[in-house]
Amino acid sequence: MQTLTPHVYWAQRHSEIYLRVELCDAKVSEPNIDISVQENTLQFRARGHGAKGENEYEFSLDFLGPVKPEVRHKSTQRQVNILVKKQEHCWWDRLTLQERKPLFLVPDFDRWLDESDAEMELQAKEEEKINKVSIESRVRKDPYLGLKKGYLFMYNLVQFLGFSWIFVNMTVRLFILGQDSFYDTFHTTADMMYFCQMMAVAEVINPALGLVRTGVLPAMIQVAGRNVILFVIFGSLEEMQNRPVVFFVFYLWSSIEIFRYPFYMLACIDTEWKLLTWLRYTIWMPLYPMGVVAEAVAVIQSLPIFDETLIYSIPLPKALGRSFSFSYTLRLYLLLMFLGLFINFRHLYKLRRRRFRSRKRKMN
Repeated sequence: MQTLTPHVYWAQRHSEIYLRVELCDAKVSEPNIDISVQENTLQFRARGHGAKGENEYEFSLDFLGPVKPEVRHKSTQRQVNILVKKQEHCWWDRLTLQERKPLFLVPDFDRWLDESDAEMELQAKEEEKINKVSIESRVRKDPYLGLKKGYLFMYNLVQFLGFSWIFVNMTVRLFILGQDSFYDTFHTTADMMYFCQMMAVAEVINPALGLVRTGVLPAMIQVAGRNVILFVIFGSLEEMQNRPVVFFVFYLWSSIEIFRYPFYMLACIDTEWKLLTWLRYTIWMPLYPMGVVAEAVAVIQSLPIFDETLIYSIPLPKALGRSFSFSYTLRLYLLLMFLGLFINFRHLYKLRRRRFRSRKRKMN
């Protein structure tokens, strides 16, 4: 009787290890399989009948970290699936204690995920559990659910109509007047933009009150950043109101929002339009960075104006100088603007991956 080493395929999650032992050249019955874990070492032994008669199959693995001694396995005639639980919820850089992996051990690409993907999978499972519990409990325990959904639906509807008016107005004027429309954008659309941006403060309040499940920080970064551009840069400086940069800032803002708000509006009534979903999670990728660049151009163009007019400047004693110009604050704001771009881009990209990964998993 020969002793052979089978091929072993492995993958991991933060809390468990998957092993698949391939016995393609033999038939093994359940009573002839022996699997045990002692001192973080897994021992596998099996006896099966192959083309060359009776053979024994065995291997051992010294795991990188501590594991629980209880092992679950499920076998067919030609393979054994093993599940080993880690004692600590963590990610291992490799499976075995020794850096050089055994020759019989290879990744199981059918189950393989890197650390970030595994975290996304774990979050998706937790969210599914939360969603199931919340869906079952809200109907019975939340008497204000209809009121909340009605408020959110109306808020998103009003914002959608407002930004749609801005987008259509600017588009029509661009086709009729061409580049001349760049110079009076502020005077034709500022009132509606003021209204929409004042309403947008609710996007910080809603997650803070738990009305929507999203981060407060990303919403605060976006709302505060836009308000600085609209009320401080454009609203305070008449010299900036006739510049083409106003057109590009307003147009990019409205181009994003005419897809974002109807998506949330339909979500309030548990309805989804697949094309709108794809646009909501995709169109921001080129438009959002372009919008930040346009905002940065507006800030840079306003710096000499603030230096000259001394608006919002802080008077200083004569010994220190005439005043502290507000332009220095805007220079610091430029750095924070691109830091905010990184934070929000990372947040939106994670939302996109989570959305389409969970949908792909459901389809499979």
